[in-house]
Amino acid sequence: MSSSASTVESGRAADSKTVPGPILLLGAPGVGKGTQAKELVKLWGIPQISTGDLLRANVSQGTSLGQVAKEIMGRGELVPDSLVNEMVAVRLQQPDTANGYILDGFPRTLGQAGWLDGRLAAQAKSMPVIAVSIQVDYNQLLRRITGRRSCPVCQTIYNVHMNPPKRDGVCDVEGAALVQRADDTEEVFKERMRAYEALTAPVVEHYRALGRFAEVDGDRPIAAIAAGIVAAVERMRQ
Repeated sequence: MSSSASTVESGRAADSKTVPGPILLLGAPGVGKGTQAKELVKLWGIPQISTGDLLRANVSQGTSLGQVAKEIMGRGELVPDSLVNEMVAVRLQQPDTANGYILDGFPRTLGQAGWLDGRLAAQAKSMPVIAVSIQVDYNQLLRRITGRRSCPVCQTIYNVHMNPPKRDGVCDVEGAALVQRADDTEEVFKERMRAYEALTAPVVEHYRALGRFAEVDGDRPIAAIAAGIVAAVERMRQ
């Protein structure tokens, strides 16, 4: 798609009058969920709610939930769904969520999806969750992840396959040797994919069965992907 076409689609997205409600972005590691969440926040003026951010905020602020979470993590244990659910429940009471929000990392399991659906159904004015999955070919994702390199000085990110530096292995800006993150390997990527599919497949099928699930092509310009998500949400909110 040309840049002018993607600009037109982005304009249509920005003109959307649909109240988005709760939107769950799904997608394998590397599809660009974080990038799309930021685009949708700008287009719709709604917040992004990340369970990772919520957990860190509660711990750093010393809330009662954060203190419990800190104690659990201090023992090397995973924070249970029940505690994450409580943090989400508190966040959803904030006034900036009235027209909707982008869910990032939640619901991650079928149990969390069931809890969220039940909570929203119990509130008279709440809309149900719409799940949108960003789809990118496995081999393309592998190239995105394993080809990623960064400058340790200025943090500029390159990709040896799609956005290489002018000189192999050297930052264009600083002239420093580029580095690869320890988890940007094919072995780690395969493991992350297995974990993602095992956890998320039931969530996908849950929302698909409810008729509140859509897939968008993630191998396009950022604005075009965002426009595709907006179109899917408009279609399901009618």
